[in-house]
Amino acid sequence: MPPAIERNVSLAPFNTFGVDVRASHFAHIRREAELAEVLNDASVAGLPRLVLGGGSNVLFTDDFHGLVLKIGIPGYERVGELAGRHHVRIGSGEDWHHTVERLLGDGLAGVENLALIPGSAGAAPIQNIGAYGVELAERFGSLEAFDLANGVRVTFDADACCFGYRDSVFKHRPGRYVIVALTLALPAEWRAVIGYADVENELRPRGVDQPGPRDVFNAVVAIRRRKLPDPAQVGNAGSFFKNPVVSRQFRNELIEHHPSMVSYDIGGGRYKLAAGWLIEACGLKGYARGRAAVYERQALVLVNRGGATGAELLQLAREVQERVRQKFGIALEPEPLIV
Repeated sequence: MPPAIERNVSLAPFNTFGVDVRASHFAHIRREAELAEVLNDASVAGLPRLVLGGGSNVLFTDDFHGLVLKIGIPGYERVGELAGRHHVRIGSGEDWHHTVERLLGDGLAGVENLALIPGSAGAAPIQNIGAYGVELAERFGSLEAFDLANGVRVTFDADACCFGYRDSVFKHRPGRYVIVALTLALPAEWRAVIGYADVENELRPRGVDQPGPRDVFNAVVAIRRRKLPDPAQVGNAGSFFKNPVVSRQFRNELIEHHPSMVSYDIGGGRYKLAAGWLIEACGLKGYARGRAAVYERQALVLVNRGGATGAELLQLAREVQERVRQKFGIALEPEPLIV
């Protein structure tokens, strides 16, 4: 049986900001075959489409007058080893953090630095999620997607995904592809990635000199739980802004006036600046505009204190952007998709 196409559905349960907007049409996709069945339904022909995974990287500012495809395709399968990497195929609807836990339980390491990132596995390559020195692109094998424009199934390798910093080809073609599965390529010879000070500082008091994958996982989970609000308790989408990348010259000019500014050398004469530090330096940590606020423990996170609209959260985001631009001459770019 094809999935039911529901009408006038609240999207509050399906976005981690908890913004209460409605979709005129909504379908929950649990099998790949259901995509074609829904799209062939005459009642949704010609409607705008929005693909929704875990809803952890989207800000709704109004009702969506179109078809929301909520992707919940399951799957977990070890598919072998190739070129020194363990390949594991993950259904796009699987919860990302639970997938990281399951991989570790199966003795497969490589994505423990990405623990506790909210969202689904299918959303991970769209954003090229990253944390504490590891990006998904470094652990990526391939993905399978359904091309909504042509009605065909396609496979993407890393080159075709055009991965960048929190970026991929899918962010530039929203609504065209539905990712149905992701294949991770995890290193057979694992090495801990613990270059970030937060991770080192978390491991040191635990007396861990030579951390294993589980040690890194536990450290990352502890850091994120301490710094970031739980979306189940406080509406948020994690980091709202990307860390800006600037030239060495511009970074050095800023350091002259702001010696405590946090920056990371990423090679090629470029530096990544800590957006959270920039926002906090503008005096905005804990700042509230009505029911929308900058989180008091991490200025990179915007939160819904209860009942905030998407428009209110967007207004706050724009105010943060303007304050940072005025003080530092830097344009902060939002991470979430704004709908």
